[in-house]
Amino acid sequence: MKKILEKIKEYNRIIIHGHTRPDGDCIGSQFGLYYIIKDSFPNKEVYVTGETSDYVSFVGKPTLIDESLFKGALSICVDCGNSERLSDKRYNLSDYVIKIDHHIIVEQYGDYQYVEEEVSSCAEIIARFYNKFKDELVLSKKAAEALYVGLLTDTGRFKYDSVSDVTFETAAILLRAGVDISYIDNKLSIESLNVLKLKGYCLSNFKMSEKGFAYILMPRKIIEEFGVTNEEAASLVSVISTIEECPIWALFIEYDNEIRIRLRSKGPEIATLANKFGGGGHAKAAGAHIDTFDDVPKFIEEADKYVVAYKNSISKED
Repeated sequence: MKKILEKIKEYNRIIIHGHTRPDGDCIGSQFGLYYIIKDSFPNKEVYVTGETSDYVSFVGKPTLIDESLFKGALSICVDCGNSERLSDKRYNLSDYVIKIDHHIIVEQYGDYQYVEEEVSSCAEIIARFYNKFKDELVLSKKAAEALYVGLLTDTGRFKYDSVSDVTFETAAILLRAGVDISYIDNKLSIESLNVLKLKGYCLSNFKMSEKGFAYILMPRKIIEEFGVTNEEAASLVSVISTIEECPIWALFIEYDNEIRIRLRSKGPEIATLANKFGGGGHAKAAGAHIDTFDDVPKFIEEADKYVVAYKNSISKED
């Protein structure tokens, strides 16, 4: 972390990158780091580039900056395991590139990488970065709330296995900086009537393999019929998370040129399953993709192997 602080001090222009289809941790990490740098070093130029997220737009909205700004700049890429997934790929036009991440390492891009795979969220890493150098850095309420959103969303509101005692200690640091828990909870809990109706559709139309892999198929026509955004549709992967017989579940959502798979688990480690289909992520939360819905049976076949292996291991323990 000392290397990161040294580089932040060295450069007068800093550009903070995130990944495509950003989630709460991505946006929270981007803007949390933005405010920490801007409040600590008011004379520096700091930009947040990339795509926005309607779900957490109250935290901040990145913008695609002019290409001329990259020359002589420091780019910091957060919450993104591989460069292909960065929403603004011009990071390599900067003089120096730092990667800060918590995903399983699949690519060592940039000039310097700081990765902690076991940490709950990238926001937790950024918050601990502040705390390590708190005599030199400033943590405003805006920065703390951005990081808290990242922490909260990437831990499933502190429900996932990645949560540790340090995660709660980090949350306490953010609360002491003035985070309004009720305000953030209200912002993250509100959903439109259309989303609620689509949730009902998912509960009525999800499928299960004979082995116990649960999944939702979300073709483009369904998204358009219910009048929701891609982001809102993708968020419904958790709707079928409580099925007792299904340790792995997924949402297959149709985009313009591919089917994106949001994959989740409450037991088996699924990152390697995602890797087989051009994806990756965490042990129990990952993403992948296939070309068309015709490829779904092949994915189910592979997913079933993980379900069976997990159930057999549980039986042996019993």
